[in-house]
Amino acid sequence: MSDWVLGVIGGSGLSSMEALTDAAWQRIETPWGAPSDEILTGRLDGVRIAFLPRHGRGHRITPGEINARANIAALKLLGCTDLLSISAVGSLREDRPPGSFVVLDQYVDRTVARPASFFSTGLVAHVSLADPVCARMSGLALEAGRAMGIPMSSGGTYLAMEGPQFSTRAESHLYRSWGCDVIGMTGMPEARLAREAELPYACVGMVTDYDCWRAETADVQVTDVLALLKSNAEAAKGLVEALVRALPAHREPSPIDTTLDMAVVTPSELWDPALRARLAAICPRTFG
Repeated sequence: MSDWVLGVIGGSGLSSMEALTDAAWQRIETPWGAPSDEILTGRLDGVRIAFLPRHGRGHRITPGEINARANIAALKLLGCTDLLSISAVGSLREDRPPGSFVVLDQYVDRTVARPASFFSTGLVAHVSLADPVCARMSGLALEAGRAMGIPMSSGGTYLAMEGPQFSTRAESHLYRSWGCDVIGMTGMPEARLAREAELPYACVGMVTDYDCWRAETADVQVTDVLALLKSNAEAAKGLVEALVRALPAHREPSPIDTTLDMAVVTPSELWDPALRARLAAICPRTFG
């Protein structure tokens, strides 16, 4: 029996995983409220899987209203050891065309209205986010996608915008000048929260369109995005299945598993009891 428990967060167009055996939707409550939907649990080649549709089934939740804290907490409560995010993104680069996939390794966070931490007054921690994704999971995702024949690129910077509107042309050109490769609305604070919950996290961006910087391409319309989502989603399911088949039989510990050992700055005698109790639900090793 595998000691991996893989959490998969599905983005636009990816709302289920038919390949799971013993599949069941589970309702999970967390100290930060309810996640976007019930979580589909099951097995794939003997590996436990927990699948969460980020926007809820039927794409009911706008990006800024996603309860990212509850989503990450729910997956941790279900015993996930590692997370794979699948996200629809727009391209800011000629060499990242619609239909291609990219394994992201950096973020620029332009979101402003979303709770971005499990910590607050009474219990303070500062996790390192210099390298915001897990190199091991990212490598496995890249190899799995290429094995499936998906056009995959390795490395790229994700510009996380607030939305729900698409960017202006001036913003699109600005983000290109910053060196960003793709743009989306859900990558942050999801990656930040995964690190605070000591969950190794990788993100695969499914490119659905060129953002509006490209003069020879029509401006982004949601109909254009939807047109590619179905084929992208099927490819993403194949990628997850290939990744699971490639997992080592034994999961070696990751440095991310113990992130909080070097992050909590408030002395334990001063911890706020209520906040400690909430954090103990997802980080019992540190706060239990």
